[in-house]
Formats: sequence, C-alpha cells, structure tokens
Amino acid sequence: MASICDGDDEALACLFRRYARIVRGVAYRVLRDTSEADDLLQDVFLLVHRLCKTFDSSKGPARFWILQMAYRRAISRRRSLTSRHFYTRLDLDDAASQLEDPRMSVGQLEGSIDGGLGDGGLQQAFEALAENQRQTLRLFFIEGYTLDEIAAKLGQSRGNVKHHYFRGLDRLRKEFFASTLPGKRAV
Repeated sequence: MASICDGDDEALACLFRRYARIVRGVAYRVLRDTSEADDLLQDVFLLVHRLCKTFDSSKGPARFWILQMAYRRAISRRRSLTSRHFYTRLDLDDAASQLEDPRMSVGQLEGSIDGGLGDGGLQQAFEALAENQRQTLRLFFIEGYTLDEIAAKLGQSRGNVKHHYFRGLDRLRKEFFASTLPGKRAV
C-alpha cells in the first residue's frame, strides 16, 4: 500500500491481480449483474489508488480494507439501482421469446370466453342485451370512449350511461356463468 501511495503503478497492478477475483465475486453477489460487478471492480481499485493514504495497517490487512470498501460500494450501488428500478425492468428479448404467436394458437378457443359459451355464444349473449346496454359497452370496450364521452355521444345523462354499463356487464356475467352452472339460467 505504501508503494501505491508513492505512485508505483506496478504495485497497484499486483494488488489488482491478487484481489480482483474476490472483489468481483463480492460485487456480483450483491449486485446480481455482471456488467455492474465489473464496473464496481474498477471503481473499487480506483478508490484504492485514490484513498491509499487513509489505509491503516494497524486496523487490519489490506485485503479486509479492500473487501470492506467493495462491500460498502456494492450495497450503495444496489440501493441506487433499486431506486431507479434497474432490477424490475423487463428484458424485451426474453419476454418476446416467452410469448407465443397468437396466430399460432387458434386451437386454444376452449379457455376463452367464446370457448366457454360455445361457438358464437358471446355474440348471442351480447345480442340479449338491451340496445342502450349494447351501445354503451361497445363504445366503452371497443371504441375506447369514457363514460362521460359516451353520455355526450348518446345524448344521455352520465347516470343513465353508468346504469346501462353496469346492467349490461351484469347481464353478460349472468349469461356467461349460466352455461357453466348446472340448473341456472340468466334472467
């Protein structure tokens, strides 16, 4: 450490060769990212070079001083990355490979609403609704209008539109679950 303080680059290189692997291991265990661990490894040894005068051999060997520095910097970096949602980001390439092409799953109708109601069952349930309910649900779910916009478009009060919306959903729910519950039929 005294040689490093005197500006001996070979002493720093020797220290790096000796402790780089263990410092990177600590960094990787804390950060769980190889590129971040590599960056932290470089930061720690730059810090060792800059703070070499603060090293006190009476408190312990250089190895512990370096590892303590690495651990503290890794924890600090982990907190910083967590606050910036580094660990919650979604890798788009991984997500794309896990998703299957919806055009390839034509035979998976059984799990859908149409599959539960039978062929054309959703259309029949939708036709069982009153005209105002059908218009409100179509404008809300298919066209993307808000309830206020639907009220203005249909020339009705917001209360009436909400009534049609909730009654229509309730009716669709009853139609859908009536086919799955024996002895029950929607009103």
